[in-house]
Amino acid sequence: MTKRSRPKTTSATSPVLGTRELNRATLERQLLLRRSPLGAEAAVAHLLGLQAQNVKPPYYALAARLDGFRPEQLSTLMADRDVVRIVTMRSTIHTHTADDCLTLRPLVQPARDRELTNFRKGLAGVDLDRLARLARELVEAEPRTMKELREALLAEWPDADPQSLGVAARCRLPLVQVTPRGLWGRSGQVALTTAEHWLGRSAGPAPSPDATVLRYLAAFGPASVKDMQTWAGLTRLREAFERLRPELVTFRDDNGVELFDLPDAPRPDADTPAPPRFLPEFDNLLLSHADRTRVVPAEYRGRSWVGNMVYRTFLVDGFLAGVWKLVDDALVIEPFGRLGKGAREELVQEGERMLTAMHPESSYDIRFGTVIT
Repeated sequence: MTKRSRPKTTSATSPVLGTRELNRATLERQLLLRRSPLGAEAAVAHLLGLQAQNVKPPYYALAARLDGFRPEQLSTLMADRDVVRIVTMRSTIHTHTADDCLTLRPLVQPARDRELTNFRKGLAGVDLDRLARLARELVEAEPRTMKELREALLAEWPDADPQSLGVAARCRLPLVQVTPRGLWGRSGQVALTTAEHWLGRSAGPAPSPDATVLRYLAAFGPASVKDMQTWAGLTRLREAFERLRPELVTFRDDNGVELFDLPDAPRPDADTPAPPRFLPEFDNLLLSHADRTRVVPAEYRGRSWVGNMVYRTFLVDGFLAGVWKLVDDALVIEPFGRLGKGAREELVQEGERMLTAMHPESSYDIRFGTVIT
């Protein structure tokens, strides 16, 4: 059983949680300190969705977190329309449960409306309400690719910028990617319809920010107001945290930043073992806090991407330690620094487990690439 953290205190009223304590707490909430028995749908709900710019990352994200996960479990949920792919937080595609799709998207709608201000020039003279109505009619008549949708809208507003018209439709409407896009082992271009049409029910009202704060802390806490704003791509969440303050506990990090948390949420000791984990590109563990030092050592900041290319990463002792890739018939592990014999052996074992779960019919070698310095 994991021991409860006993954070050190200062003269301030809130106890201090050091980097390792924050690391262990976050890993526990993220189902990465030990594999969870949760089913795929329950895990997607607990995590408030999975980053999904590409098709495969949600599958690898669950493989790192769930006991006995197989890709078919998530793929079946997607085929049955129990989970969907939709633009939500940070204007990026996420895999959400159907319920969260119909509520979290309304929550972040103000951010999508603000996003449109960047495209005002290309939308000069465009009635956005009329555009939304027309786009809805088009994609609900039959799923459309973004190219098809842009062309249809351009026929109505020939002087507008085509790219801006597509962005406007995506921002004003909750557009989901219909299957077979997103299914494991299947291919399919991106075709869109509305969430309401695809799921056969109306979108619910946006959840209160307060309720979402509690869910965010359960999955990513302890966290600051800025942490949640970074995750959601929203601003002005301070008021929600202040309303909830009597129900929450507070800490400080090593820099004095106030952190909020659920009173009974797990906060394991800093010395709790953290097994290695292979994560996909865009994993929310690395993207959902303003201060990412709880997972990303300062010397490795910015090392998981180059330009627009984002790498798959792995953790050692709970922290970002390198990148990995599948090349032909090999899993290649490229650490950022020297790894001890024990860490290398544990990585090989974890790599074998991941490959067995994700590619049971294939045979891969595992090798270490050049240390990336």
